[in-house]
Amino acid sequence: MTVSAVASSYWSIVHKASLEAEKIDLKPSPNAQGARHFSRKLEDSPLPVNWDAIVKTYDVRGLVGIDLTEDVVEALGAGFVDELGVAGEEIVIGHDMRDSSPGFAEAFCRGAQARGAHVVLLGLCSTDESYFASGHLNAAGAMFTASHNPASYNGIKTFRAGARGISLDTGLAAIRDRAIAYLESGIDSVAQVGGKRELDIMPAYSAYLRELVDLSGIRPLKIVIDAGNGMGGLTVPAVLGVDAGLPALPLEIVPMYFELDGSFPNHEANPLDPKNLVDLQAAVVEHKADLGLAFDGDADRCFVIDENGDPVTPSAVAAIVARREIARVRAAHPDQPVTVLYNLICSRIVRETIEADGALAVKTKVGHSLIKDQMADTNATFGGEHSAHYYFRDFWGADNGMLAAMHVLAEFGHQAQPLSAFAKQYNPYFLSGEINSVVADVPAARARVLEAFADADIEHFDGVTVSSKNLDGDWWWFNVRASNTEPLLRLNVEAATEAKMISLRDAVLSIIRA
Repeated sequence: MTVSAVASSYWSIVHKASLEAEKIDLKPSPNAQGARHFSRKLEDSPLPVNWDAIVKTYDVRGLVGIDLTEDVVEALGAGFVDELGVAGEEIVIGHDMRDSSPGFAEAFCRGAQARGAHVVLLGLCSTDESYFASGHLNAAGAMFTASHNPASYNGIKTFRAGARGISLDTGLAAIRDRAIAYLESGIDSVAQVGGKRELDIMPAYSAYLRELVDLSGIRPLKIVIDAGNGMGGLTVPAVLGVDAGLPALPLEIVPMYFELDGSFPNHEANPLDPKNLVDLQAAVVEHKADLGLAFDGDADRCFVIDENGDPVTPSAVAAIVARREIARVRAAHPDQPVTVLYNLICSRIVRETIEADGALAVKTKVGHSLIKDQMADTNATFGGEHSAHYYFRDFWGADNGMLAAMHVLAEFGHQAQPLSAFAKQYNPYFLSGEINSVVADVPAARARVLEAFADADIEHFDGVTVSSKNLDGDWWWFNVRASNTEPLLRLNVEAATEAKMISLRDAVLSIIRA
């Protein structure tokens, strides 16, 4: 089977350097243009703003120039400062390499300054870097990116001080409502408008990650890295290379698509799609590399490819990182309880690894902001999602794809096996991956599934999870969850054997799609 066929087959089944901050000048900058903002009515958008469409559960996202305009973003910046009560305080603003991102970052800055916030402009950065800036400076902020979405999209990830996420239920809806009012009536400047300064956070960010994971003692590794023309092209040479002034690591990096280009000329920066992994897989085999890494557009997620060009599942990565984080806490604090989170569609091996290493495994619902909140509530050391989001207590509970990749490099680089053999112990079972089905009547389809499996164990938690009563031998489970925005049911299946996974997958799909 060819590398591309392997990719398609698999993914169709499975889809601290000083940290001293600069001092801010609390006087407004000479060009703060407070008068310009006073009662300035924003220009009309070319089309009515569909706020319900662009303000989603965890972020803002939409088509540039249609859903998202600079006036909309400026109003959101003003609403953000008011809702979070950060007038007179610093906020951080970063952006990715998309053509519209610098303009949007400046627009958000104008709105925020008008309402009294002092803006720290990070410039080009990954989402991980913006979280680091928020945690390091203890400042709220915004990151302009549409992550893995196509070039015509952009978006905003907002967060409170300490990189705490903001969702519709925790402030995003109120920011939206304030922005609507500002867009209609104009933004009134406060008496003391905010100042702004620029800050290159990359040296401190890179040094911090190197402190968290020491790669200096690993065996030499050859790695092909596909940045997808996204922000990984900036962060990889700094963190894993010498661009941030750090010592060289025993890594030979073969770069792919490191040029920052928001038009994504080579492929979309979405490693979840099999076609976007094909180039990397072929290059790993061609260069006889030890492994490959693929980053998404804003470089907050990282996917791993073994020496044969085969994907390593995000669940396996979660288990590897969980084991390292548990061991690290145990070494420093032998009697300290350790909690690790995993979401409900992770492979069973994740829970088994956590518990085998003496930590408390806590199952969570699927969703980035939900897990960030639960990281704080439980003081969890680590959290992993099967979607390749990985959360770290030492990173303010936020997710960091680069940090997860470094953990994999550290663990793999301290042993002699090839990655395919090393990773197998963390991928012993058989997963279907997430399969979406469009259905006319979601409740009815779900009811049919429950009726068909009435004799099994059923758990109502983030949809329904149906499990075999026999937890040994030929065990299995599947989860069915409804989409929040579309008439879809999402199915995930895992079983002890491939045959059982396939037969169960097909049986449940036939019921859902009946």
